Amino acid sequence: MTALFALATSLLWGLADFGGGLLARRTPALTVVVVSQSIAVLVLGALVAATGAWSEAGPQLWFAVGAGLVGPVAMLAFYKALALGPMGVVSPLGSLGVAVPVGVGLVLGERPGLLQLAGIVVAVTGVVLAGGPQFRGAPVQRQAVLLTLLAAFGFGAVMALIAEASTTVTGLFLALFVQRVTNVVAGGTALYVSVRRGAPALPPDGFPWGALPALAFVGLADVAANGTYAIAARHGPVTVAAVLASLYPVVTALAARGVLSERLRAVQAAGAGLALAGSLLLATG
Repeated sequence: MTALFALATSLLWGLADFGGGLLARRTPALTVVVVSQSIAVLVLGALVAATGAWSEAGPQLWFAVGAGLVGPVAMLAFYKALALGPMGVVSPLGSLGVAVPVGVGLVLGERPGLLQLAGIVVAVTGVVLAGGPQFRGAPVQRQAVLLTLLAAFGFGAVMALIAEASTTVTGLFLALFVQRVTNVVAGGTALYVSVRRGAPALPPDGFPWGALPALAFVGLADVAANGTYAIAARHGPVTVAAVLASLYPVVTALAARGVLSERLRAVQAAGAGLALAGSLLLATG
């Protein structure tokens, strides 16, 4: 069950990152974050009301608040990096954030077996290679790498925090709702400050109403990914769940290859193969 939900997380996060990065090429990244997360708040609010999840409010929700504060910073940095592109190059570096939840799991006493340890090394190496990161070149490329590393730490922190925010499915709905409300408040404040400083909040042709379904998909896929990860981390070792969930950059790179025709270099193809081999080792270990 851990492997299944963690792999579902990587699929959802990968597609959400691809959609968010694509939208950020036409609409300011901060607006993409705020609008997509606002849609998620509406859906989660309805779920919380329907399931009576308010009854499970408790101190553990502070973990959700923490995830909500870190999340917008990570998403904004990552969407800006993806907008600088190409997606297949910068996205895999985001997987380095897996070091945060894996470290937490080790501190809490988890000790992966030899097969799982080998899977962790192979999978993380494969995900990084899948992007064929280029550290040389124009300043834009270096900026994209730095933004992605910032986002990676943020994503890792969110993974660690959200795993501690609930113990039941209905409690998870409430935790995700609190996280998203915090996302919108933090992101909305940043957007307001940005506009006050003269940055545009919308593209030149106004609000992208035609992109609303895509914005909804990005927000809901990201929420669903957080939910499946929390379930994966609850039913198995965090070290395994975190590494399998971190395969999402491979999904983003493959989506960029299929939709945008970004060509995969030999090292990227090899990295994707290693990531798959590592995930099989983790799933069978």
